[in-house]
Amino acid sequence: MGKGFFEGWYFKQQVAGETVAFIVGRADSGAFVQVITDERSYHFGFPALYKDKKIVIGGCVFGADGAVIELPDIHGELKFGELTPLRSDIMGPFRFLPMQCRHGVISMRHTVEGKLQIGERCMSFDGGIGYIEKDSGCSFPKEYIWLQCNNFAAECSVIVSVAHIPFVAFSFTGCICAVTYAGLEYRFSTYQGVKILRADSEQIYLSQGKYQLKIDIIKKGNAHALASPLCGKMLGVVREDNSAKARFKLIKNGRVLFDLTSENVSFECVQRQCKFGK
Repeated sequence: MGKGFFEGWYFKQQVAGETVAFIVGRADSGAFVQVITDERSYHFGFPALYKDKKIVIGGCVFGADGAVIELPDIHGELKFGELTPLRSDIMGPFRFLPMQCRHGVISMRHTVEGKLQIGERCMSFDGGIGYIEKDSGCSFPKEYIWLQCNNFAAECSVIVSVAHIPFVAFSFTGCICAVTYAGLEYRFSTYQGVKILRADSEQIYLSQGKYQLKIDIIKKGNAHALASPLCGKMLGVVREDNSAKARFKLIKNGRVLFDLTSENVSFECVQRQCKFGK
């Protein structure tokens, strides 16, 4: 790994309206595991991270089939069912270009079984659902919105990110979004000509061809601080809310394909301006 570079993996699991996510990675400032629950966040530093077929950091092991967690006051084992990756890289042709931050979706949705002991509390994740993604590069965007949810009454998963993208001598607002529902995948993206009608802390509204995706943030939960990369070091701070409530509507040619609400939405909003969009 070269200087000014970070890479991190985000393992999220939900059950019975509760979320625990592990962010495992390495940067110029060292290796780390961050944990975020509905109540708080944790940060643990380590001298190194080893990656082959699995990611090994301290006493923790993360892989496609599950995770073994050995952290101060947090330990347990989780088993993952079959992962469901997207049909192609969510970055599209931008994956071949020099980017400040690259994003990858490893699994939109999979089953989770197992238990975690967090402090004095034992949490069972039997019957839970999971999500895995990866980020790498030098820094997070200076402005971005990220939202992820797969906790619905129907089998549906959504990931969307709208961000300020510096590129060579100029910059632009970029969007990547994937929705899986009823066995089909829908994608909205800059490289497919998406129009960002609105993107802020209250609403994300995308339009592309015959499709529209409208997400209304109805209520925010507790947002907890996480370290974020800045020029390859974990010197930034973002706040993640894993218990926001939002309504999701996917529309095709004026016909509503689904209208679903979730109270377990993961949401980050880092904006200096009022909003993205028109």
